[in-house]
Amino acid sequence: MTTLVQMPKLGLTMVEGTITAWLKKEGDLVEKGEILFEVSTDKITNEIESAVSGVLRKILVQEGETCEVKKNVAIIAEENEDISSYLIEDIDEKEEISKEEGVVQKNTVVIGMDNIKASPLAKKIAKDNSLDLSIITGTGPNGRVVERDVLVFLDSNQHKVKASPMAVKIAKELEVDLKEINKDSRIMKTDVYQYAEGQKNITTFDTEEKRMPMSQMRKVIAKRMQQSWTTIPTVTFNMKADVTNLKNLKGQLSNEWKVTYTDLLVKIVAKTLLEFPYINSSIDGDEIILRNYANIGVAVALEEGLVVPVVKSADSKGLKEISIEVKGFADKARNNELAEEDYTGGTFTITNLGMFGMESFTPIINPPEAAILGINNIVETPIVINGAVTIKPMMNLSLTADHRVVDGAVGAQFLARVKEYIEKPGKLLL
Repeated sequence: MTTLVQMPKLGLTMVEGTITAWLKKEGDLVEKGEILFEVSTDKITNEIESAVSGVLRKILVQEGETCEVKKNVAIIAEENEDISSYLIEDIDEKEEISKEEGVVQKNTVVIGMDNIKASPLAKKIAKDNSLDLSIITGTGPNGRVVERDVLVFLDSNQHKVKASPMAVKIAKELEVDLKEINKDSRIMKTDVYQYAEGQKNITTFDTEEKRMPMSQMRKVIAKRMQQSWTTIPTVTFNMKADVTNLKNLKGQLSNEWKVTYTDLLVKIVAKTLLEFPYINSSIDGDEIILRNYANIGVAVALEEGLVVPVVKSADSKGLKEISIEVKGFADKARNNELAEEDYTGGTFTITNLGMFGMESFTPIINPPEAAILGINNIVETPIVINGAVTIKPMMNLSLTADHRVVDGAVGAQFLARVKEYIEKPGKLLL
């Protein structure tokens, strides 16, 4: 029975996706549960499993191509089944045998590892140990996988390394030992590429220019930043705040759970936004959308780019709940496990570069939001109080706002209120 694999809808707001990698090629056998392809939506890459078994007869959407949700991207069928009628570009949806990606047909032929050149004993050992023979290099005649190849692979413990199927495939092609990649979380394909490039740089000195295609994440970042820079007239405000009391509060709370300055600022900003609705607004055509809730995006830096998971309704959450959520988002982001709903719906963004020693910068607004707050390093600074010089821990706050909806006075008042809550956090955070 023929199954039409479709671009899955991975989130409520997803309308299209980009196929970044096919883990199977046309003619390959596919088993239920195997990773079939990878899809990038916004800045997140998702691995898509096949819920049917059969032969990947035709790939309809190639790597690097973008298509709408529910569009057919591949055809899985029996080896000798006639699929010509499914190759018609404007196929009638009513004639589709599978209208949803991953629908299992009752008479699907489940084919095992018959397409892999391997000895019967090698297949048995691989099956007993849940190994994918396609990632094992064969040393037998014509590349055939034999018993010793499987045993050597088992002894290497590579099968115990947490890695995505694509990472394993690329590691095999680049002759990279996954055990050499020091990473606590799951190894992804970018980790393998970075490791291989690092090894190359150690042994070779190439002075030529190198061109490389933008990753899907970098394309999205570039598009968003260009959109922001060219369509939003911005105004930036800078103000220093004494964080003495905030440091003390952080120290007290850290006895109960690990809390960061970002967590504290999320709570402070969420409360302040409700007092200044235009800072928490967005423009839609000739209308301004005002909100009575605050969804705070927290920028997380990754090697390949930046993602902004969102703490929903942060104004109504306690500080401990915010801390747990922010840490969870950071872990998911670094393990490439964010779902689309994790990074959509933001009304305001916080970006913290304090850990890099920044004392001032101009953050760029994340559209369609109206403002973004930059957090800088805490610097011990001489301050004159009542004619006497004293040293205070000072943090510079950098607010960039959309000048179409945020007037100068409003932006200044908002930042002054944030400063007030920082210097006198009191019951606001408890």
